[in-house]
Amino acid sequence: MSTILFELGCEELPPKSLKPLRDALQASVTEQLNEAEISFDSIKAFAAPRRLALQIQGISDKQPDRSEQKRGPAIKAAFDAEGNPTRAAMGFAKGLGIEASELITINTDKGDYVGYEQVIHGQATTELLAAIFQTALDNLPIAKRMRSGASRNEFVRPVQWVVLMQDSTVIDATIQGYQTGTQTRGHRFHSPNYHEIAHANDYEELLGGLKVVADFDKRQMLIKNQVKALADEVNADAIVPQDLLDEVTALVDFPIALRASFEPRFLQVPQEALISTMQADQKYFCLTDKAGKLQPYFIFITNIESKDPNQIIEGNEKVVRPRLADAEFFFLQDQKQPLFALTESLKTRVFQDKLGTIWEKSERIAKLAAFIAALMQQQGQQIDIDETVRAGILSKADLASSLVGEYPELQGIAGTYYARLNNEPEAVAASLEEQYLPKFSGDVLPQTPIGICLALADRLDTLVGIFAIDQAPTGSKDPFSLRRSAIGILRILIEKQLPINLVALVEQAIKGYSDAEGSKIEKMGDTFTQVMAFLNSRYRAMYTEQGVSVDTIQAVQAINPHMPLDFDQRIRAVQAFSELSQASMLADSNKRVANILAKSEVSVADTVDEALLSEPAEQGLYASVIQAQTAVKPLLEQAGYTQVLQTLASLDEPLTQFFDNVMVNSEDAALKNNRLALLKQVRALFLTVADISELQL
Repeated sequence: MSTILFELGCEELPPKSLKPLRDALQASVTEQLNEAEISFDSIKAFAAPRRLALQIQGISDKQPDRSEQKRGPAIKAAFDAEGNPTRAAMGFAKGLGIEASELITINTDKGDYVGYEQVIHGQATTELLAAIFQTALDNLPIAKRMRSGASRNEFVRPVQWVVLMQDSTVIDATIQGYQTGTQTRGHRFHSPNYHEIAHANDYEELLGGLKVVADFDKRQMLIKNQVKALADEVNADAIVPQDLLDEVTALVDFPIALRASFEPRFLQVPQEALISTMQADQKYFCLTDKAGKLQPYFIFITNIESKDPNQIIEGNEKVVRPRLADAEFFFLQDQKQPLFALTESLKTRVFQDKLGTIWEKSERIAKLAAFIAALMQQQGQQIDIDETVRAGILSKADLASSLVGEYPELQGIAGTYYARLNNEPEAVAASLEEQYLPKFSGDVLPQTPIGICLALADRLDTLVGIFAIDQAPTGSKDPFSLRRSAIGILRILIEKQLPINLVALVEQAIKGYSDAEGSKIEKMGDTFTQVMAFLNSRYRAMYTEQGVSVDTIQAVQAINPHMPLDFDQRIRAVQAFSELSQASMLADSNKRVANILAKSEVSVADTVDEALLSEPAEQGLYASVIQAQTAVKPLLEQAGYTQVLQTLASLDEPLTQFFDNVMVNSEDAALKNNRLALLKQVRALFLTVADISELQL
């Protein structure tokens, strides 16, 4: 058992790719070693700006030997009557390079054959490693590879050295066009020269002395701890997004955190703009107070252990000042006119060629949001319809602002700031930011009633319009993010407990595209059908992500509820039903009932003639059905679907008795039709909640 060290040294690797490259390299080498049956105790990956490395400990020296059985001709053909080998046997033996006397007998189900047990000796690990590492490098997820100089070898960055060693000995090989060796390089500035690696186990410790923290995770933890310590000194919390943290970790070999400051006057600017520019452009960690308000500090990570850190701090303060001044300029420039005045330029900005301008979209959002607000009012919600219309008209105004022009991610956020500065009602101002929620899977939802109306109206308007012009998502292409929009609509209606019918919303959204000159939607009926089908298809994606089984979703979709909140309540009821001991039997019985009714050649009556119930089992089932109908009626009025299915579980035994003792397809047509009518009532009871026959229990 020994230790293998592999290191690929190169120019600075793309920081956003470093972590994925590290993980892919380790995964590929691990997979290849397992396929080659080379055992090892552990494999550790290293990744720093100028290197990718693997240290494999406790690795076996060679592949295990294995035996391989070669089968030749049948015994009858291999030996003659005197027991001498025939030409067939001798030819088989010669092909293996052995004497015929060394052949053995192999017994099989199809008879006995001659054969030979051959031992295949495993290859030495050192003979296989170069190809394993080269294959792993070739398979790394690199979008664009490059060549360096006259070399034909391609990689994401020019390669400068390659280390491949077993314990203290170099493994002679050529990888990426470079001869392997035992020399590495340290920090680009603090220790730029080549250094000999005495033993593969010394790698991490040696680099540590050369000012390189080779372990990505350790380097990241150092950054997190330093950032927290500097934030604590000013009683602040650092904003540390994981993506930014990964990128900064990939930019430095030897992280040293420093805290700098900026003029407090910049805090009058929306803090989202300041945070955006400091994170995206400068890779800084911003600081907030305990209430989340931005403080006039930032923390940055340097790759140099400076004798005069203040110079580096002053340099970063000097660099960030113009960035913040730009944001301040845009913010002040926008305030020279009220937010409403910005809507004028929306009248010439196109939302989509066939769907008109952004101003027209704002008008449609306002009308649809008012319609939704009226529905919410009917349900007892406190919401001002005039304010909802005002919010709709202002909803896209900030798209014409200088601030959003420079920082597109501030759309909605900028509108909220400007609305408050213009003394718009708070309900209107807050909704301008909330209209874009949720922005991604699992994101928070709008909180205010008007924000909910805008969020729904905006998404519905886009959905309807894009489907109307035949640009629905295809395959993986979804340029208007309609799938995300559809799930956003469903989530809002469900999680905000809004009993609103999708049919009404989609119809109203389609009407919004009509004016005195006609409608921008040519095929209203087709558009309605397609949008409804698309929204219903999103349930599966949404609920499977929550761990709901596909058959549960299909059971509810089979009855096509048009109210998302109602759909969700049915899903929860079917989930609870599936846990009952009677569920499996009832699901099978429902399948049987559905099949019997589907095969019926006559129209099945809705009512049962009690006088024709001759068998005790059918009388018992009818009595149970009548009892269940009475019990579930008030439950259905309250959407108590879970209790409905629990009540219907009592039909398990009567249904079993019915199928065991009653012939449905009686020769007597009246009896047969009456029994079909009874089963139709059973089926109807379950379909009040879902199609239980879809369950695979």
